[in-house]
Amino acid sequence: MTDEASKRVSPSSGEDAREFAVAAARIAHENKAEDIEILDLRELSAIADFFVIGTGTSSRQMSAVADHIKDHARALDRRPFRATDPREGKWVLADYVDVVIHLFDADHREFYDLASLWGDAPRVEWLPEEPTESPAE
Repeated sequence: MTDEASKRVSPSSGEDAREFAVAAARIAHENKAEDIEILDLRELSAIADFFVIGTGTSSRQMSAVADHIKDHARALDRRPFRATDPREGKWVLADYVDVVIHLFDADHREFYDLASLWGDAPRVEWLPEEPTESPAE
């Protein structure tokens, strides 16, 4: 691997990868992506440890989600190995080596159906706990 490639690719431990996948899912959720799933591929494939899959409502929204995830990754000193141009808006892919982000429009999500293709993969719980209301005093 060249020096330049090693700067862009920094695979992490499985737990770091899981935390990054959960953070990416939460960022997508906060930015109004829909039907977000995290698939744990560690026991099934050498492609990646986790897939984060979500549906966007528009190309602009999917681009914004990808940008926010990229900003978060940069803060963790993570760089995508490969990424599609998020402005194309049908399937945005960002490959962080151990975590691969897939953002689809609804038609392409249904067509490619990665969640069914990887149906044996365990799903990772990622939703933040709902805040509990404190009793009135």
